[in-house]
Amino acid sequence: MAHHHPYTPKDKNFWRVTLSLALASFFIFATMYAVQPLFPVYVEEFGIGISAASLSLSLTIAGLIAGLVVIGFFSDRHGRTVFMKAAVAGATIPFLLIPWTDSFFVLLCLRFVQGVALSGLPAAALAYLHEEIDSKSVHVATALYISSNALGGMAGRVLAGAITDFFSWHTYFYLLGGIGTLMFLLMIWLLPASRFFEPSELSFRHDLQAFSYHLKNPVLLLIFGLGIVFQTSFTGVWTYLPFYLQGDPFSLSLASISLFYFAYGVGVIGSPLAGWLAGHFSLSSVRISGIFVLSAGIFTMLSHSIWVLALGLGLLCLGFFTAHSLTASSIGELVSHHKGSASSLYLVSYYIGVVTGSSMLGPLYDAWGWTGLIVVLSLLPLAYIGLVKQSKSTPSD
Repeated sequence: MAHHHPYTPKDKNFWRVTLSLALASFFIFATMYAVQPLFPVYVEEFGIGISAASLSLSLTIAGLIAGLVVIGFFSDRHGRTVFMKAAVAGATIPFLLIPWTDSFFVLLCLRFVQGVALSGLPAAALAYLHEEIDSKSVHVATALYISSNALGGMAGRVLAGAITDFFSWHTYFYLLGGIGTLMFLLMIWLLPASRFFEPSELSFRHDLQAFSYHLKNPVLLLIFGLGIVFQTSFTGVWTYLPFYLQGDPFSLSLASISLFYFAYGVGVIGSPLAGWLAGHFSLSSVRISGIFVLSAGIFTMLSHSIWVLALGLGLLCLGFFTAHSLTASSIGELVSHHKGSASSLYLVSYYIGVVTGSSMLGPLYDAWGWTGLIVVLSLLPLAYIGLVKQSKSTPSD
């Protein structure tokens, strides 16, 4: 294997790796968030509450969190590509089964299984890229992979509203099942086998000790908490936006509401912009600026103007992806070893925020409506960074 070298952009396989993982990432994140615009449909069709409908997202995320930990362990020992291919196949099958059931409970069970399955891609993809691609070129492939996350999440939401409004959500799921089948076949054809993977000989107990080590680090705990907080605010807005826009004074259709998800495109700009700004200013100041932009965007959404709401969503996405990308990238600088475990814990905290923002805010929305929800979600990140600043200024610190 001495003649092998890590792929560079001059190698055909570099682009095979990049394209196959970008397409898989696009599908996985479209799968994850496909149901978010459908909550009002589930409320009406199954006769359930908003919090119950949102379980179709939060249980998928719960499955993802469980899978990230477990599959991450197995990926370190049994390879990368098998789990990434299995993720696409496993995420596809429930889309072909769910339309056959009229039970919301069965739908939730299949969405949980789907979450466990799709975790195989994020659990192995970044490690695979760093193993197989030259260190000077890996940032290009990684940027395309992460950009596909945002594009997949956006496309999954936009198509959900449009196709459901004109056809049905069953049709949308069959379409996603067809796309997933195509993506799986493309991965089999395009994705090169691992050449530099070296199985970990450490025990699972060692990995668990690494998690425990990070959870005792107060600085990392603050970072994990930040991930939960700004994801809660971000997801909370998107979860209840369709219900708000369906009511007075807007009375918009699901297809019209789905167009608002194009604001996600601003997030694709936010990540590289954050990296550029962090090269000219301190990472902490750029991240805090992103959080202020996020909160300002949410607060703007108290308006009854469609155009102001659209502006607010753009600011929300810009601020969120700025804060998220810099928080995620700072993990590696804060730890000297077990970096993979630290990154995994940040992803877990990030997705806990998705669960909180989608399923835990129902009582708040029921009690105070859109206005109360927006005020709380806009102040939550500001209150958190205020508490962090206060705790750092105490004499004991």
